Amino acid sequence: MRYFLHIAYDGHNYKGWQFQPNVKSVQGTIEKKLQLIFKRHVAVNGCGRTDAGVHSSQYFFHIELDIKLDFDLKFRLNKHLPSDILIHEVIPVTNKQHARYDAKSRTYDYFIHLNPDPVLTNYSSFYPLEELNFEAMKTAAALLPLHENYRAMCKQPDKHNHTLCIISFAKLYVNQEQTRLRLNISANRFLRGMIRLIIDFLLQVGKGEITIKEFEQILTDQSNDHLIKPALPNGLYLSKIEYPFLNTGPKPNFTDFLKVGLEDN
Repeated sequence: MRYFLHIAYDGHNYKGWQFQPNVKSVQGTIEKKLQLIFKRHVAVNGCGRTDAGVHSSQYFFHIELDIKLDFDLKFRLNKHLPSDILIHEVIPVTNKQHARYDAKSRTYDYFIHLNPDPVLTNYSSFYPLEELNFEAMKTAAALLPLHENYRAMCKQPDKHNHTLCIISFAKLYVNQEQTRLRLNISANRFLRGMIRLIIDFLLQVGKGEITIKEFEQILTDQSNDHLIKPALPNGLYLSKIEYPFLNTGPKPNFTDFLKVGLEDN
């Protein structure tokens, strides 16, 4: 029997999603608890990777079991897991449905705050910048769905079979006080480090280090030889995964407080 598990996690205590020997990861933590419950190793197949310090307000993985569950796995896992990992649902699926390969869309949010705030420290990236050109940043973000090749926005492009992505939505929000920002972006796939590199480019546009025309030219040329560095990880959230065969409905989202003032009216 194959089961999808719908979860959320706060990633700031972990070195990313993926299991690594002698490193605290989200996947490794879950697999340890599954082994405790089932008295054997149960492989966890995630819908994608997140880097160290990156969060997920919606994530799916699947597991294979020899028999049909006859107990409440959600309750038992939540009892054993640390409080920064939450199981929302355990969903039986067919053996052909795959958490990674069947995802048709992924959505990420990236949050920035410009003034020091201890409440936001682990959940939003602090950039002490002044006089950003927010309108230029919004214009640059809106250009992203007009392109298909994101080699210039990939940390290690040669490790991918190709760097084509279909971005269906990208919008930058700025609160009324102009102290907080949110990039909301959806695509069929994302490349290694792609969103954190996009954020770095948008900040360069905002600071006037590159123009909107230069930003678009970088996308058009697909060049990967410019000086950029990934934005901080703690502002990044994998926030939505869509499957053609699942309709999970709304769940409590620990990013809701971050979105206040940063949504469409």
